[in-house]
Amino acid sequence: MAGNQNIKVCIGLSGGVDSSVAALLLKQQGYDVFALFMQNWHDASTTLHGDCEWEEDRFVAEMVARKIGIPFYFVDLSKEYRQRVVDYMFDEYEKGRTPNPDVLCNREIKFDAFLKCAEKLGADYVATGHYCRKETIVTEDGKTVHRILAGTDPNKDQSYFLCQLSQEQLAKAMFPIGDIIKPEVRRLAHEADLPSADKKDSQGICFVGKVDLPTFLQQKLKPCEGDIVEVYDPYYTDNEQYTFIRRTLSSLMSEAGEAKMITDYVSEDKVTPVSAAGCPFSMDAVAGLSDEDFLRLSEPVRYDIRFETETYRSGRKHIKKTRYKENPFGKIVGKHDGAQFYTIGQRKGLNVGGHKDSIFVIETDIPNNIIYVGEGHTHKGLSRSCLRVAPDEIHWIRQDLAMTPGEMRRYRVRIRYRQPLQDATVIMRENGLYILFDTPQRGITPGQFAVWYDGDEMVGSGVI
Repeated sequence: MAGNQNIKVCIGLSGGVDSSVAALLLKQQGYDVFALFMQNWHDASTTLHGDCEWEEDRFVAEMVARKIGIPFYFVDLSKEYRQRVVDYMFDEYEKGRTPNPDVLCNREIKFDAFLKCAEKLGADYVATGHYCRKETIVTEDGKTVHRILAGTDPNKDQSYFLCQLSQEQLAKAMFPIGDIIKPEVRRLAHEADLPSADKKDSQGICFVGKVDLPTFLQQKLKPCEGDIVEVYDPYYTDNEQYTFIRRTLSSLMSEAGEAKMITDYVSEDKVTPVSAAGCPFSMDAVAGLSDEDFLRLSEPVRYDIRFETETYRSGRKHIKKTRYKENPFGKIVGKHDGAQFYTIGQRKGLNVGGHKDSIFVIETDIPNNIIYVGEGHTHKGLSRSCLRVAPDEIHWIRQDLAMTPGEMRRYRVRIRYRQPLQDATVIMRENGLYILFDTPQRGITPGQFAVWYDGDEMVGSGVI
């Protein structure tokens, strides 16, 4: 492409196939390209493989750069990564929240600390192997605005991980493979005989690798044994918060009837098709709710089940023993090593047997070190319809589209990576931004990022 040779692009080369093909395409398009490999983690003892994965990645990345014919540089950003990503993770888990380190890595490292290193080496832009697209437009008032669009490959769209980027960061960003599907990326890598062509996609925490999360967190968070309490259905019958949510949602319905309170479930990798009927709620009724109503509607049900003990005599010798009295609301079904190591919606690692269906975490009570669980995908505690993003956690990628208090819009939303987009109404109020989903969502998790889209464009995000 004419003129590209005057544009210097730094490709963040990780040793994986995606960034390798991104580098290849930039070189083919005539850009002045150089590769920069960043090391962000030293401690191999925390990874499941137990070896220094980054050393192998660097070796492959260097071979790729040599094959393509571009300069290769190395930078150690492990200090910045620990301070700005890992320490944040520890802090969030300690509070009982579940952060997304990949989102933080992009905001704090790749498009901040790494970008600054690249600029010192003369880069005009930083490119990565993310499956997403960038488009630059000029608004009616003459301002240049950068848009983030979902990747062309629906199975690999990674726009979610870039949900915290600013316009200043996007101005310097390039995503060369955003309009290519993964099989084509592999084909291009094989065609160019790149050393990373058959390399498996990385898993686990960004730049740390695949880890056993509780073990990783125990570097700073101390294990502390506590109870696992199973919550039974009768708990919700007279629960004030559950009754309030059901009553309020039902009052918002366009047609008279009870609001849906439980998520439809098909399987882990499928989602119930969106209803052709559209939004079940009346926009006038939604607008009529007060800020306090929304605040309460967004709050999850809290659990406080007390267990009383009784003494009884057991065996031929009538030895006196103590046991918990039966409780219609729940039962202590096991022990855990620390509530901070678990997250809403989790089902692995609980070691609770004797159930027909899977057991899921429905709440973590950090102050009292209790995990509350429920049996089955249709357990009432697993589904919620409304979430809140605090005012200081709202991030508009498109500042020109920022909402003002009292405004409501229809967007499509996801609350975790790879979740199919969900139809929702986004409501801005003085005390925060509220997302009211058309259908209940499983496992809404504090600390995760909710991201809202207008068609293919990612417009904004916020911490739940």
